[in-house]
Parts: sequence; structure tokens; C-alpha cells
Amino acid sequence: MRLTKSFKLSLNILLHSKLRSWLTIIGIIIGIAAVVSIMSISEGAQQQLESRLGTFGADIITITPGFSRAMGPGSFGEGRNMEFEGESSSTNTKNLTSKNVLMLKNIPNVKYIMGQISGREDLTYMTKTATLSITGIDTLVWKDITTEQLASGRFLTSGDSYSVVLGGNIVSSTFEDGIPLNSKVTIGGKSFKVVGILKEGRLVYIPLAVARNVLEDTGGDYFDSISVQLEDISLSNDTITTITKRLMLSHGIIDESKKDFTISSPTSMQETIQETMNTMTLFLGAIAAISLIVGAVGIANTMFTSVLEKTKEIGIMKAIGAQDKDIMIIFLLNSALIGLIGGVGGVLLGFLASTAISSWGGIGTTVTSGRGGGFLGGFGSSTYVSPELIIGALIFSVLVGMIAGVIPAYRASKLNPVDALRSE
Repeated sequence: MRLTKSFKLSLNILLHSKLRSWLTIIGIIIGIAAVVSIMSISEGAQQQLESRLGTFGADIITITPGFSRAMGPGSFGEGRNMEFEGESSSTNTKNLTSKNVLMLKNIPNVKYIMGQISGREDLTYMTKTATLSITGIDTLVWKDITTEQLASGRFLTSGDSYSVVLGGNIVSSTFEDGIPLNSKVTIGGKSFKVVGILKEGRLVYIPLAVARNVLEDTGGDYFDSISVQLEDISLSNDTITTITKRLMLSHGIIDESKKDFTISSPTSMQETIQETMNTMTLFLGAIAAISLIVGAVGIANTMFTSVLEKTKEIGIMKAIGAQDKDIMIIFLLNSALIGLIGGVGGVLLGFLASTAISSWGGIGTTVTSGRGGGFLGGFGSSTYVSPELIIGALIFSVLVGMIAGVIPAYRASKLNPVDALRSE
């Protein structure tokens, strides 16, 4: 029997058992939709994580005072002002100085190094005042080490004193009327000229020396953090080890458990978050697989019922020359069709479900050809439905259908034509 004829017969079986078949197909749709939505959200979140960390620069490590004993995902700060929260034993210690910066410059694989201080101060433009985060940076290095992007103007340079660069969100949100380039703002009672506006961010950048005069408790020779840019990111672990030993020696520390500083990098944070996300995806995927198992049982039940209903027809086909393999192919194709239709419906439903989750988070979704997206306050509100995921889901659903239909198809093929013709 030709394959096309077998396909037509299997399709006829499907069409003439509509309600039962569609109830089975719904089970497959739910299972595939659950898998597709979970996998697309997980993939989108991982891509968003890579994109988000990429804006900070994966080649940047940050040194902060105080030893964090329980590092965890803290707040990804704006630009280079990254803070990783944890249970810190001495987070308020002032122990990073310009001597440390000079010492670390001589370490191999260190490209740029910059100490910075930060604090909160009132910024006034026209008649409106807002309390903002002010960051004092080294104007000699900042334009080389930062990954911030300018919307207009320029970065701070070595010739600047009372000049300021504003985060884009400050101009667009905090000050609804906007702050024009080259306008004057007041910070801590001192007048500054706006020389640059960033595309995004809520930080205010001013020269380091001026920041020590404007911000409270930032005088002397201390830094709130030190940013180090690496030449070769593949050597980051070795470089971090060297920096740790140098700082311990500089601070007179022998026991590593008594360190009074923390070194963090986006790459290590990325690995930790990705491991957590992979575990969650595996757990949720296992739950979704239960729906597929239920759907497979439904297919098997439908196929057994179809065999019972078509017993006489099977006997007629065998009587006119149909072989066992022909009967088996017909019922396997029938179960494969159920799986395929369920797979197509599941992919569509899964895409709609993941898009809805992304929309509820107020973030756009990326589908089939793009990368990126956003966060729902973190991860999980960005989706990426890849062609590989779609094809894999369809193949998997067809396989589930065929595996579930193997035993009923085999039983149908082994029916005795005489007994089959006698059945009512």
C-alpha cells in the first residue's frame, strides 16, 4: 500500500472521531504550550542577563570595602557604580586608598583602574530640587573605562572642574521639563555646567576632586570602590587572585577569612544566576512534562478505541490484500497526526502565553529572529522563541504521538482477518 493512501486512511480515521481526537489533542497542546513558554522565557531571561551584564562590561571587576561573606545578587548599579549586596562584616570601613590604586596599576592584565566615591546630594535646576546619587570619578580614566553611552554632549575630561554629566533618566523623568545641555545646575550649593547627558541611568557624574568637597564624609584619600578593567577576560580568575594577594599584603592581612574588602565581577555573578535559572527551568520543565505524559496516555487511549471501532474495517483491508505493516503504518500515522496538530497548537499557545507574561511585565518580547528584551524587575519577562525551539517542539510532539500509538497500532496489525470480519 502506498504511503499516500495510508496517510489518507489515517486522516479519515482522525476526521471521523472528531470529539475524542480533539480532546486528546487538547492534552498535547497544553503540554507543548507549557514546555514552549517555559523554555522561551528561560532563554529570553538568559539573553537579557548577558545583555544586561554586557552593558556593565564583563571585563570589569569591582573592589569594595568590607568582606561579603554571603555574596548574592545585589543591585546592578548604573554604569560602573555596581553594588553587590551580601552579609558584610565591615561594609562601612574606609580602607581603599590611592595607594591601592597605584599598587594595582602594576599588576599584569590590568588595562585601566579608577577609584570613585559616591553619595547623595540635592541637585537643583530652575525651581525644582531632587536628591540624587552623585558619583565622583577620575576624569583621566572615566571615558576609557565606562560603557555608558552619550545621548548628547561629551564625557568629563581632565580639564573639567565644575562640570557634570547627567544620567538620561534624570533628565527625562526626574525633571519632566528636561535639563538642556550647557545649562547650569546646583549641587550641594555649588554651580555646575551640564556638559553631557547619557542615554539612560540615574547617576550624576562629577570630577573626583570636586566631589570630595561637595559630598559629606568623602574627604581624605579614600574611595568607596575601585573599578579595574582587564585586558584579557579569560585571565580574570588569575588576575582576581593576584589583586586579592596584593591588597591583603597592603592591608597587613594574613588570614584570607579576615579580608576587609570584596572583589566582584559580572562574569561570576552571571554564572551563579545562570545556574539558578537552569535549575528552575529544569524543575518547571519537569512539571510541564507531566502534561505531555497525560497527553500521551490520552493518545494511547484514543488509538485503542479506534482499533476497537475499526476492527471490521481492518478485517476487510486484510481480506483484500493489506499486510500487517500497512495496518500498522495507518495507525502510526494517525497517532502522529494527533501529535503534530497538538504540537502546532501548543507552539502557538506557548508563544501567546509567553508574550502575555512579557506584556504583563511591561516589557517587549523577542521572537524567532531577535535577541534581547527586558526584565520583569529582574528576569523572566523577556522571551525568545527560537526556530530550534519551534522545530524541536513539533518533532517531540510527533514522537510522543507515535510512541503512544505503537502498541495500539501493533495490536491492530496482528488482528486475524476472519475474527475481525466476524466482529460487530
